[in-house]
Amino acid sequence: MSVLDALWEDRDVRFDLSSQQMKTRPGEVLIDCLDSIEDTKGNNGDRGRLLVTNLRILWHSLALSRVNISLKKKNPLSSEFKLRGQTEALYILTKCNSTRFEFIFTNLVPGSPRLFTSVMAVHRAYETSKMYRDFKLRSALIQNKQLRLLPQEHVYDKINGVWNLSSDQGNLGTFFITNVRIVWHANMNDSFNVSIPYLQIRSIKIRDSKFGLALVIESSQQSGGYVLGFKIDPVEKLQESVKEINSLHKVYSASPIFGVDYEMEEKPQPLEALTVEQIQDDVEIDSDDHTDAFVAYFADGNKQQDREPVFSEELGLAIEKLKDGFTLQGLWEVMS
Repeated sequence: MSVLDALWEDRDVRFDLSSQQMKTRPGEVLIDCLDSIEDTKGNNGDRGRLLVTNLRILWHSLALSRVNISLKKKNPLSSEFKLRGQTEALYILTKCNSTRFEFIFTNLVPGSPRLFTSVMAVHRAYETSKMYRDFKLRSALIQNKQLRLLPQEHVYDKINGVWNLSSDQGNLGTFFITNVRIVWHANMNDSFNVSIPYLQIRSIKIRDSKFGLALVIESSQQSGGYVLGFKIDPVEKLQESVKEINSLHKVYSASPIFGVDYEMEEKPQPLEALTVEQIQDDVEIDSDDHTDAFVAYFADGNKQQDREPVFSEELGLAIEKLKDGFTLQGLWEVMS
């Protein structure tokens, strides 16, 4: 299994996480911590703490730690800063599994721009470091026949005369093994290349092919499930290279390098010291009366203001006018 298969923090939106899920995973680093932040849309009036890591944004209530959110860094639809009266708020629109969510985080301490600057700076660092995490074909990897190294990247081996077996006749090129990825490029055309981060590697094996024994790398399903073959001669060098790649992949899996390099002037405490241990309440929860925490965060299109109130004969009180095509019965079915 690739490291990516177990990684959910930067690609998922989750609510009411367990204390274990609130902890940082290997390679995840806490970058900033902001107190007195309100989750305005889902927990209005509840003072909480916002935690910014290199993979996600976390918010939890200071009064009840099990009320919390984990918000992915990958592919947000938009992030913008707005004034809500005299206070500053961060609006984040994102999409997960075809569902659109809107989050509003309000800074209860007026006059501090840190909420917006911190979140956006880390987001930019995440977006500009995709080469560490994404499978890339035909990218600007080579300059003057040398690999363009990423920050924190070190070359462990460079092997000349390696055949890429993606075509019937194969392509002769150069193979690089580093601490974060494997790179191959054709000798006749530098732009014909592939970059495979260890994060995206599912398996590394030696298999027989019509060209003889070959190194076969299978990428994760998220990257497209590619199967790539490379012919390395002699066989002793092939075996040595596979052993080295497996060793580096194992080291990487234990402590991934995600490439998001950003530091605050004042370093926050470790995440474990900032999250409160969840206390087991001495109550019995009726599982039949189930509601989904994420319902409050559904994005309502481009809604700019509340709709006019109307009297509901069904409920016997005034409610906000429903959007066209929606019924009260349908909304109850979403909640049940």
